[in-house]
Amino acid sequence: MIHSMTAFARIEVKGDWGNAIWEIRSVNQRFLETYFRLPEQFRSLEAVLRERFRKQLNRGKVECNLRFNANPDSKGQLSLNKNLAEQLMQHANTISTQTNNAIINPIDILRWPGVMEAEETDMNTVQTELLVAFDQALKDFINARTSEGENLSAMIEQRLDGIIVEAKKVKTQMPTIIEWQRNRIKDKFNDANIELDSTRVEQELVLLAQKMDVEEELDRLGSHVSETRKILKKGGAQGRRLDFMMQEFNREANTLGSKSINTDITASAVELKVLIEQMREQIANIE
Repeated sequence: MIHSMTAFARIEVKGDWGNAIWEIRSVNQRFLETYFRLPEQFRSLEAVLRERFRKQLNRGKVECNLRFNANPDSKGQLSLNKNLAEQLMQHANTISTQTNNAIINPIDILRWPGVMEAEETDMNTVQTELLVAFDQALKDFINARTSEGENLSAMIEQRLDGIIVEAKKVKTQMPTIIEWQRNRIKDKFNDANIELDSTRVEQELVLLAQKMDVEEELDRLGSHVSETRKILKKGGAQGRRLDFMMQEFNREANTLGSKSINTDITASAVELKVLIEQMREQIANIE
């Protein structure tokens, strides 16, 4: 299956710890490039995510974003650090006796950093759930690339059909064009009252017909169409190979145009160039 390099996927995951949103998007690129925007507490996941992309993708500029919103109610119950509180009380009492038994406010003790602590969210559990959600987002992302690849493949097939139509049109017209050119040359000789040896005239006409012969170019166009369809059917990362085939198509279309002595053949050569360029634009998005 052919895959596009352009796709987007988004998935949201929720838990007692809060909620998070994964977004993955990509555009065409010669090689695989991955960019990440992760909250600071999840920076350690970047290497893992990069490796998962590498195993699934071959080309494209991929951006992966994670938005994380912690649930403020997810922290556990408050706990008292008794040892620290007792030390603070002892020191406070010592100071109190030296300051005419000043009243000690228990709230001030509780406000001291480290006296009251809340249980931290288990980040390992959160990361595990986030990675499960990322795998689903990556699956959706690849499915989107596959779906878009199917559309690109269908469009390329349509252009290949158009190339076959133009090639058949040229092949059908060539005998008529050669005969027309033969008669045209003879008429010019007759109009000029030039008497030439019939054998010599035939030899020149044969040479002209050889120069006009586009049978080889038409055969190559048909061969290129067959090869391109094989590549599309094979699937996988075929973007570079398809791009090479477009160069081969262009070569034959240019040669066909250079040999043209008829407006119909020229029109077909131009139409071939248009079809090839349309395919090239689509292939630029294929992995």
